[in-house]
Amino acid sequence: MRDDRQQHYRWATGITGDKDNGAEMVIEANSIHVREHGSVLAAAEKKALVWMAERLPPWVHSDHLTLLGFAAMLLAGIAYCLANRNRLALLLVVFALLVNWFGDSLDGTLARVRNQQRPRYGFYVDHVLDILGTLFLLGGLALSGYMSPLIALGLLAAYLMVAAEEFLATHVQRVFHLSFLSVGPTELRIILATGTVYLLHRPWVQLGGIGVFRLFDVGGIIAIAGLMLKLVVCAIRNTCALYLAERLPR
Repeated sequence: MRDDRQQHYRWATGITGDKDNGAEMVIEANSIHVREHGSVLAAAEKKALVWMAERLPPWVHSDHLTLLGFAAMLLAGIAYCLANRNRLALLLVVFALLVNWFGDSLDGTLARVRNQQRPRYGFYVDHVLDILGTLFLLGGLALSGYMSPLIALGLLAAYLMVAAEEFLATHVQRVFHLSFLSVGPTELRIILATGTVYLLHRPWVQLGGIGVFRLFDVGGIIAIAGLMLKLVVCAIRNTCALYLAERLPR
């Protein structure tokens, strides 16, 4: 009986791992789908989140953390916009990304630790706010002068296409993938924060003999290419899996 309780706690908190291409995959189960997280930092991050969740005061609930993460994304977008006039606002972006990680990553963990899960509500609200937050973040970048509005729009479109494919795959496969090629939301925040700090030093990059370009224009194009790669790979993988699962009789 004790082993059953321990196993339930491991699943509820996500401390169940498996090796996937050299990276440890964190698997979390709930009543509607399984969450797979195979990013570089997934296992260590999950342990840290569980540690924090167990020590939060009782009056802090998952909804508070969700709203905190969303507010931080709005702040990041506003700070990018303000950086057009005062580049020190870029430091506020880094702070906002840290707060967003705290709220957005900890809300689900807190619910699982306290056994207060609302899978459908949490899945829907969390991802609707993620979409709105991304809109504000990229909108702020488009107005910052550090990224071309056209590239920011392309990045938003690529993100929405990838999100739509992942939501469809979650519906039919009952598995939600939080990472791709060992890169997840936390790694993306770290990359964005690092690039934002670098903007204080040098917002332009020299690409060999091609010319000088804005750092975030180059980064945005790379991000679009990565998202499109994820879209194609996942669409082919899921289509093949569903085809094999639902073959027509000969």
